[in-house]
Amino acid sequence: MYVAIAGTIGAGKSTLTRLLAERYHLRPVFEAVDENPYLADFYGDMRRWAFHSQMFFLATRLEQHLAQVNPGERVIQDRTVDEDAQVFAQALYEDGMIDGRDFDVYTRTYRAVRRALRVPDLMVYVRASLPTVKRHIALRGRGFEQDVPDAYLLRLETLYERWASAYDHAPMVVVEADRFDVVASAADREAVFDLLERNGLSAPVMR
Repeated sequence: MYVAIAGTIGAGKSTLTRLLAERYHLRPVFEAVDENPYLADFYGDMRRWAFHSQMFFLATRLEQHLAQVNPGERVIQDRTVDEDAQVFAQALYEDGMIDGRDFDVYTRTYRAVRRALRVPDLMVYVRASLPTVKRHIALRGRGFEQDVPDAYLLRLETLYERWASAYDHAPMVVVEADRFDVVASAADREAVFDLLERNGLSAPVMR
């Protein structure tokens, strides 16, 4: 089984990934945020560093997918390569932060490799409004994220909704982060577990 967790910056993907990995004995594959040498520069000057940052995430995600997701029997991935391309890179291109030539190189690389990647058995989209996203960003305390413009976060939210509405590669379940607090509330956690099990997530494997 391959479960993918999708969602914008600060939606709560990593937290949900950890919870589901533990409960359902899935191997977690996390986004390499802290390894990206361009990310802090990107938030300081998006136009200059957007292409570099996106290429790092694309390369890392492809490496992770081929090494860990494709051969994994039970795996859960924190953000997918499709979101990188169709939400983040698309937003930066549409907003003029990545020019047409660089976007073409990025897109050709993504499309060339995408066909070799495993498709999720279940896609979980963690939907979060701007207030929830900003609260999560403040709580996790990454310095370079604290001044991310609201306009950029709202742009991502719009593109995520567009991406989710068109996604048809696997069953998708939407988890409303504004409604469920899986960290503070045991009842909310159980409600999310029940929702996902009713939509195809396997019951825990007995050991």
